[in-house]
Amino acid sequence: MGLEDRDALAVLRDAVIRPDAEELIGRFYTCWFAIDPPVRDLFPPDMTDQRKVFRQVLDWVLGEFIAQRAEEPVAFLAQLGRDHRRYGVTQEHYETMAHALYATLNSDLEEQWTDEVDDAARQAINFIAGVMSGAAQAEPGRGWWEGTVLEHHRVSRDLAVVRLQLDSPLDYHPGQYVQVEVPQCPRRWRYLSPSIPAQPDGRIEFHVRAVSGGMVSNAVVAETRPGDVWRLSSPHGAMQVNRDDGDILMVAGSTGLAPLRAILMDLSRYGDNPRVHLFFGARYPCELYDLRTLWEIAANNPWLSVTPVAEYSTDPPWAADYPDPQPPRGLHVRQTGLLPDVVTRYGGWGDRQILISGSPGMITATTAALVAKGAPPERIQHDPTTG
Repeated sequence: MGLEDRDALAVLRDAVIRPDAEELIGRFYTCWFAIDPPVRDLFPPDMTDQRKVFRQVLDWVLGEFIAQRAEEPVAFLAQLGRDHRRYGVTQEHYETMAHALYATLNSDLEEQWTDEVDDAARQAINFIAGVMSGAAQAEPGRGWWEGTVLEHHRVSRDLAVVRLQLDSPLDYHPGQYVQVEVPQCPRRWRYLSPSIPAQPDGRIEFHVRAVSGGMVSNAVVAETRPGDVWRLSSPHGAMQVNRDDGDILMVAGSTGLAPLRAILMDLSRYGDNPRVHLFFGARYPCELYDLRTLWEIAANNPWLSVTPVAEYSTDPPWAADYPDPQPPRGLHVRQTGLLPDVVTRYGGWGDRQILISGSPGMITATTAALVAKGAPPERIQHDPTTG
């Protein structure tokens, strides 16, 4: 029965959700690297997060198989296969991965390894590997782009603006994001959103904030230098505005401004746009790092209103070491408080298209505050808040 045998599939899924499942996943990777030693170089030195993510993927996919749902696993695995092109994954890697996973499950479930479980395991593993490798082979175009850092500006204590020249233009929609690998942290990829629309000459810009414990973000802010070569994935994400669907509310926390800024720049190409109100928030006034650009856009586009928001009304002493971000007069008066509170102070915004971008906590809090005020959840867009 294979993929139709729910009981056999449940045996496999139980193996990846039990308390010691991460040890099982660890043995899988050990087996895979022994079978195919070069594949180890595709992964980061610390495999903790990788093991956790792989276990979660297996859990979800097997759960979908048990529920006899194939459409979403096919779409998910196909996208995963296309994404893995950036690592240099080959057909041979999928074959050795399938062999290692089968051998590990067989060894682990020795007493439960019936003919039915064997058939289900073979079909499930072949399905996973086959969809991923097939989608990767069928995808036209490149698996990754390389970009050379042209400029690195430390605009605040833990904020940097980085501009790069790509080896060829990357076609993305304003509001999308890419995965980035930097030379200081090989094989550790981080999602970043371009802050400008796609450029025909291949230039691109990112805004990055260093976060506590964030190895990649701290390296980008503190260590990036002109001449560094980054690797970028193909774009993802569907955050966008519909110019024919009414007025727009945008809420940006810190470097969450980047994708919304790209959308605003794209909208400025048109003479007639819906009204847009952007709330741009940070901890301190000095961290509202891109107010001058927003002022310049708003000065030339009457459809745009910008409200700066800072949690604290005054700057810390270290602000004097960085450029003053305050623009000339012309924006709304800066508000003080938490971003969700300030935004909802103006109403529920239920008649707007709503785009929220920032940290997962800020997105969750702002979404909850807006929904509590009457904004329809289906009108709210944001990027995924989990990896």
